[in-house]
Amino acid sequence: MIYFDNAATTLVKPKQVYWAVSAAMRTAAGAGRSGHRPAMHAGQLIYDCREAVARLFRLDDCTRVIFTYNATYALNLAIHALCRTDTCAAVTGYEHNSVVRPLTERGTEYIVLESPLFDGAAMVTAAEKAIGLGANLFIVNHVSNVFGAVAPLAALDALLTAHGIPMILDASQSAGILDIDVSRYTSLAAVCMPGHKALYGPQGTGVLLALSDELRAPLLQGGTGSVSSDIRQPDFLPDRFESGTLNAPGIAGLAEGVRFILRVEQDTILRRERKLLHALAQGLRGVPGTEVFAADDERAQCGVLSFRRADFACEGLAEALAARGICVRAGLHCSPLAHRSAGTLASGTVRASVGYFNTMGEVERFTQEYADIVKKKL
Repeated sequence: MIYFDNAATTLVKPKQVYWAVSAAMRTAAGAGRSGHRPAMHAGQLIYDCREAVARLFRLDDCTRVIFTYNATYALNLAIHALCRTDTCAAVTGYEHNSVVRPLTERGTEYIVLESPLFDGAAMVTAAEKAIGLGANLFIVNHVSNVFGAVAPLAALDALLTAHGIPMILDASQSAGILDIDVSRYTSLAAVCMPGHKALYGPQGTGVLLALSDELRAPLLQGGTGSVSSDIRQPDFLPDRFESGTLNAPGIAGLAEGVRFILRVEQDTILRRERKLLHALAQGLRGVPGTEVFAADDERAQCGVLSFRRADFACEGLAEALAARGICVRAGLHCSPLAHRSAGTLASGTVRASVGYFNTMGEVERFTQEYADIVKKKL
């Protein structure tokens, strides 16, 4: 099997992740609920993961590391906490439904930053225009889950900092790959990410970095294992946002995924993925009739590559690849706004997303199998 669906879930993980999940399933109980050894062990596993995540993102206070179920929950939490009745949000033209749907449900007005694919300068220009129109909260997709396009984070941060406007960063496709030093980006109010993608954790894990004290209102209230005599939700971190028993086995696995990244270093991971992505784009372009969405400047893209054909429905092509043991994703990828921006809304795309554990041999076989499918179709 060739697994090129890492943008959905990274399937192949460091072996330590599997071991940690299995061990915690047998030894970790309800963290913060009791003083016995299994409960204390769960609490230590969770604290250790907080520290590892804080180290990866250069965050001094690990209590600002909030564990969630996934990036969707983290984004909903951040949007709920930061949106007011007078909020006018600005979003990039490449946002996931995990951003657009919560804003729509709340009735929050938002402005779309219209910009061509892989054109960071145009996105900054659109951001300046949005500020002029009254945008007072920005939600930025760091890396598009459809096209791998990298948003100009530094330039956007400088602009928003100058205007005193907070940013929620959707790091679903960038956390663990691109360096996100939160101490450098002063507009960041929240950074949201899944654990199960490039952080190599299990499904059912996610992280919110609660960087701003303006994040006050939690989505859920309930048991936290702290100040149980008070019927109100605790107002301190991380308890304010962590009601209910945490997924200690999943978090133990996530900690090992983060430690793997710290050992290997993100720049090494990024260089490997970009090398694979470039080879994949070149191979696909060698098959006549294939439209490949790849940036001319490799710094404008990472991890994800979309392509399509006029003579072959994307879903049918993905099904044909799956029959040959190649895992990709087809359709709109829960991001119709991104497809509208790129002009692919009517057709969707086939998405191939590489990871650190993929190989150049897999890229070559993928290209050969794809070319053979097209040949037999025609």
